[in-house]
Amino acid sequence: MDSQTSQLWSKRGLYLFLAALILFLHLLPLDTKPDRWPFPDLLIALTFAWVLRRPEFVPTLLVAIVMLMADLLLQRPPGLLAALVVLGAAYLRSAAFSLRDSGFVGEWSTVAVVITAVFMLNRVILAILSVQQAALGPVVIQVVLTIAVYPLIVLLSQNGFGVRRKSSAETGALGARG
Repeated sequence: MDSQTSQLWSKRGLYLFLAALILFLHLLPLDTKPDRWPFPDLLIALTFAWVLRRPEFVPTLLVAIVMLMADLLLQRPPGLLAALVVLGAAYLRSAAFSLRDSGFVGEWSTVAVVITAVFMLNRVILAILSVQQAALGPVVIQVVLTIAVYPLIVLLSQNGFGVRRKSSAETGALGARG
């Protein structure tokens, strides 16, 4: 097995480990009182950050499995948020190349729109199906916190886990081989 293949599988394993860790910490009963502030959705922020940096590290099937497990463990309607995150990730995957030139602010604003769309579509679909859901205020706060924590997730991903965008030299070398 060459080094690129082993790096690919180790990063996929790292994503799976980080997703499991986020879910474990989310489920851990640290406080018996209800939270005053909703927690940002770190799993969505991590997924979108990795999709924009190295989409091959988070294939669509892996994102679908992780998000479906999150739906089941967090007792959300199974598959709805998972499907919306997969659609958001697919959009970001297709827009990743054009976002390289826009800088981080452009990337962040695009991700903010996608996160907002995912949460809004989730609420609209649940409302159409008459499913009981949380009040709008905490959901808006969760969306804002998820968007606000995105740069920290990107920073941690790049500096802590080495998930950086391919340089133009790497992309050119891959294009020449393919």
